[in-house]
Amino acid sequence: MKLFSIPKPCWFFPIRLRLNYLNPLARLIHSDVNNSQLVALVCLSLRQGVSWDILTNKLVGIQMTNSIIEKVLLELNQPADAKTALSFFHWSAQRRNLRHSLQAYCITLHILVRSRMMKDAQALLESVLKSNEGSLAGALLSSYRITSSSHYVFDLLVRTYSRLRMLDRAFEVCCYLEENGITLGVTTFNTLIYVAHRSDRTSLAWSVYEHMFRTRTYPNEVTIRSMVNVLCKEGQMQKSVGILDRVQGKRCSPMVIVNTSLVLSLVEEGRCQEGIMLLKRMLQKNMVPDCIAFSLTVHASVEAGNLDYAWEVFEAMVKRGFQANSFVYTSFIRAYILQQKFDEANRLMREMGEIGLLPYSDTFNNLIEGFAKAGRNEESLNYCDGMVQMRLCPSCRAFNSMVQRLSETVHLNKANELLTRLTDNGFQPDELTYSHLISGFANAGDTAMSLQLYYEMKFRSLLPGESVLTTLIRGLQASGNLAEAEKLSKVRKDCSLTSSS
Repeated sequence: MKLFSIPKPCWFFPIRLRLNYLNPLARLIHSDVNNSQLVALVCLSLRQGVSWDILTNKLVGIQMTNSIIEKVLLELNQPADAKTALSFFHWSAQRRNLRHSLQAYCITLHILVRSRMMKDAQALLESVLKSNEGSLAGALLSSYRITSSSHYVFDLLVRTYSRLRMLDRAFEVCCYLEENGITLGVTTFNTLIYVAHRSDRTSLAWSVYEHMFRTRTYPNEVTIRSMVNVLCKEGQMQKSVGILDRVQGKRCSPMVIVNTSLVLSLVEEGRCQEGIMLLKRMLQKNMVPDCIAFSLTVHASVEAGNLDYAWEVFEAMVKRGFQANSFVYTSFIRAYILQQKFDEANRLMREMGEIGLLPYSDTFNNLIEGFAKAGRNEESLNYCDGMVQMRLCPSCRAFNSMVQRLSETVHLNKANELLTRLTDNGFQPDELTYSHLISGFANAGDTAMSLQLYYEMKFRSLLPGESVLTTLIRGLQASGNLAEAEKLSKVRKDCSLTSSS
């Protein structure tokens, strides 16, 4: 088949002139005005099924610029021409080793996605991402409307980033697209969350899950399943389930557990208002029960320092027929402890008992640590004793805060007795626990108990610091136990040499 019908040249024309005269495409390229005619002729040739060899011969001497290639691709942007457009894209790159512009890549991607040639689009995306091209998302957006493309091209972009483990970039693109009015599908977010979980990027998985609510792309069963796996990997599942048990008194669905964990994490980060905002969206979609939404709103308001509003929400909650719970009371107790309103904290503890609510570990920890720091040692010890009676264990931080401030022998003896009972319940004391008790008994003149605690500490493979050993040695010397003092002096010397090396 002849591509063009042209008159026979005169034999006496120079060879170069004869070649240009034979090739109408070559004549067209000499003027920018004729670029559109060149594009039209190339597209016509491709649609007529002209072979690539013939087209190559016809384009001898013509430089295919990126501008011309982009215009040809735009002319071939219909689904019927998609395969031809892809072949032209590859052919033009192989011809004279041309490096395609980012715009040419994007136009081709739009054509392939619009024509549902997903495997080809995936391969092309991976090749351009691996070559570290510039802002592909921005270029895809700029060419999105002129190609009448599909939103799915952006979903494919984020999924490809995810599959290539370029997770930070994938999430950046999600945020960028949202700022420009492009909302991704839930399946795309599921892919990113799944890969983040498998890559031990659990914090990124939570960021993506939070972003979904911000964009009003609500999770499905696959999303929740992945987020449950994230909770388990972080070891936070039991904590969330425990809080919900105290709020509702029964086990909740996986969706409620995950959503509650998200709100609690935002509150812990100090983003209380954002947590309340997301909670309202969850409530609108019936993704959390009303009683849990009320309790979390109270907790977030307390943590934000808005205690008056928290009480208003609490009163509204009770008027609506929802029962008060130990989680809400613990939030208020913590707030009063931080404000050093200890009488109010005691009043709430009594009120909990009157309405049949049981305090739990966090409730006691706040009270033990708060009263100890205020120097109210008797009350701190009493709350610790009450905790032991309920077969609960305080945190090491709370117990250490209490024993650190004890100076009277009667209080020290009670703390030591509590420690014995707590270890029977599974409490694991650390170096500070024993160090505070040893120093306390030594300063109180009870060197025998200090020495006993030292050997108990040694039995647990815990080592005291030099300052504790010095206090104990001085106590032993003052009591006349010089042999033990000499022995511990050698231990202190060895500790000093070890730390210096």
